[in-house]
Amino acid sequence: MFIKAIGIDLGTTYTLIHVPGKGIIINEPSVVAISTLDRRVLAVGIEAKEMIGRTPDTIIAMRPLKDGVIADYKVTEAMLRYFINKALGSIRFIKPDVMIAVPAGITSTEKRAVIDAAMMSGARCAYIIKEPIAAAIGAGIPIGNPSGYMIIDIGGGTSEIAVISLGGIVSSTSIRVGGTKFDAAISDAIKKKYNLAIGERTAEDIKIKIGSAMYLEQKLEMVVRGRDMVTGLPKVVKITSDDITDAIQNELNAIIAAVKSVFSNTPPELAADIIEKGIALSGGSSLLRNMDKLIARATGVFSYIADESILCVAKGTGIALENLHIYKKSLVSGR
Repeated sequence: MFIKAIGIDLGTTYTLIHVPGKGIIINEPSVVAISTLDRRVLAVGIEAKEMIGRTPDTIIAMRPLKDGVIADYKVTEAMLRYFINKALGSIRFIKPDVMIAVPAGITSTEKRAVIDAAMMSGARCAYIIKEPIAAAIGAGIPIGNPSGYMIIDIGGGTSEIAVISLGGIVSSTSIRVGGTKFDAAISDAIKKKYNLAIGERTAEDIKIKIGSAMYLEQKLEMVVRGRDMVTGLPKVVKITSDDITDAIQNELNAIIAAVKSVFSNTPPELAADIIEKGIALSGGSSLLRNMDKLIARATGVFSYIADESILCVAKGTGIALENLHIYKKSLVSGR
């Protein structure tokens, strides 16, 4: 069967591709390895991520998206082309329609850059959809109903908070806080407290294994290896989940403040709907331990993690592509 449509969750940390009828067929890191000598792309995705922090001077392993938007257009285009080609295979007779999810707070210039990158990567038509809308569709929320739903999509580069009703966003905000900011905060905190320098991948590993949005009654522990900031020699320390909760307080407070600001701009009738239905959380960083409990405690509204929360945005783009006639008004633009 030839692939005619592709939905893409173009994330800061991971890129997911959904094909209608097949589901998620690609889930790889948004990382590209480039030769500094001739700017040639050497590796993309999983292979490129393995190189982070381990490359010689002649190779750079980089993320072409920063805080949810394109930071390096040419590298993003090369990465998109790689993923689209991988999804379509070597034999193709038609160009696919492509839909890409973007942050709700994206500028018109950034929208154009995403569409242009998709077209240059081999798309027949390119559409973009706001991430909260895609996440809600992927989470199974009936966004077309005359009722209020709140979705919080916490990804690698951004956190998107939106109240949705009748297929559109009533109140929303997009903040550039997500998993990568958590990782950076963890790295900085360990550097300050233990004089230990750790890499990006180690910080992410710590977050996944012992990170928590709230302090745990039974602390989790982990042995971490890195470089002593004083002696420059290898060093091993034991850290706890409390260290990680302390480290990411500023980022968590920023997300809570954003949620409260969206609530303050939500019509009372829709706020009442949200209290009844609860707040849905999606995105990879929503899986941080106790994130749903933290949101519930801060707002007083029941919160829950959507099924397959990491895949919600990608699934939503695929569903929207299959039902363009239904979701056309929810799209930002297309070409």
